[in-house]
Amino acid sequence: MDEILADQNFPEVEKDFIRRRAHPKFNWVRFDKPSGINALTKPLGEARVALVSTAGAHCRSDPPFNLKSPIGDPTYREIPKNADLRDILLSHIGYDVREVSADKNSVFPLDRLRELEADGVIGSLGPRLFSFMGYVAETDPLVGETAPEVVAKLKEDRVDLVILSPA
Repeated sequence: MDEILADQNFPEVEKDFIRRRAHPKFNWVRFDKPSGINALTKPLGEARVALVSTAGAHCRSDPPFNLKSPIGDPTYREIPKNADLRDILLSHIGYDVREVSADKNSVFPLDRLRELEADGVIGSLGPRLFSFMGYVAETDPLVGETAPEVVAKLKEDRVDLVILSPA
């Protein structure tokens, strides 16, 4: 399989797969200009840090992400900073969560961030973390609604730095 993909343009292979299996009009969104760089305005040891992941992480008490929708799930889940990692589950259509569940920190590094906080490397962890499910073929609801909601909550939490952790 790897040999087959090595000879092809993977983004095109993935686009064709999504079009055949789920979303006939799917197309990649292209951004010709990268986002601007926003310098950290205080030392890292004083910064409030949040995590935004596309791992499909959610608390056991929250509903899992929708794995049946052909256009993906643009919703997000809030996870309190004091959540027990054993009570965080992963639901994602784009990868096999069984193996990653053995070390959830590999896609949702909550314990690592707590260690950085305890060691004084970061000032503090924000009161909540956020997770999306990375498969969102129809991006309008994500770009127009849910991502701006998370941005507003990060501002409400007075976060200085956001760690983006793709799955």
